[in-house]
Amino acid sequence: MTFEKTTEKDSNYNHLEKMATLEILKNINKEDQSVPLAVEKAIPQIEKLVQQIVLKLKNNGRLFYIGAGTSGRLGIVDASECPPTFGVSPNMVIGLIAGGDKAIRDAVEFAEDSKDQGWKDLQKHNITNKDIVIGIAASGTTPYVIEALNICNKNNIITGCITCNKNSPLSNVAKYPIEVIVGPEFVTGSSRMKAGTAQKLVLNMLSTTTMIKLKRVKGNKMVDMQLSNNKLVNRGITMVMQELKIDKETAQKLLEKNKSVRASINDYLK
Repeated sequence: MTFEKTTEKDSNYNHLEKMATLEILKNINKEDQSVPLAVEKAIPQIEKLVQQIVLKLKNNGRLFYIGAGTSGRLGIVDASECPPTFGVSPNMVIGLIAGGDKAIRDAVEFAEDSKDQGWKDLQKHNITNKDIVIGIAASGTTPYVIEALNICNKNNIITGCITCNKNSPLSNVAKYPIEVIVGPEFVTGSSRMKAGTAQKLVLNMLSTTTMIKLKRVKGNKMVDMQLSNNKLVNRGITMVMQELKIDKETAQKLLEKNKSVRASINDYLK
């Protein structure tokens, strides 16, 4: 199978510096519109990986995202949003980035080129074959990610990946690869753009679908969300009111008592 690095191909546009602001914006938007269509083509791959994630998490396993640069940051964002959105433990979904926490804000030179650090980072979390690891790399060529998944495979740890090139080294290592082929970027090689958008969309699908299958959503509501600010408290009150068909004052008292939308609903119905 031929590996073609389409994410590195020349942009479909040239002389960007000569374009008017409106022209730049319209052209970026035109390119962005192709991303959801590329994700749609990968849904069968996404489904297979979700099924594996759900199986692991139902049996007290954990989901790890591992990446470098933009890809690593996107994994960390998705992982960090699971506890407040779905009320799960911060240890259920864990994001790792080449170069460590410093790399979340600043580029760490050559961190992604390490062939052994990815596995070392996973070992810090006492990873076992109860867990599942998803490598994220737009190019599909990042040594930090590829070698981490390679060692996971040798230790009978289920692996998946999200990449934007077909038949990449990463896809060939991952047991459940997701390939979203978005083509050349507006700015040649700037994979934080279409590729980053594609990865974010896929991560949304993976984590949200998984949490729904784990019954962390009731109807269409985030009944296990953390009530960490006034906006979310008010949203929680509204959820309780709507679900139980009760007045605001009663719903507010239930939420103050139970500190959870789900617990408030269950308390009222018992």
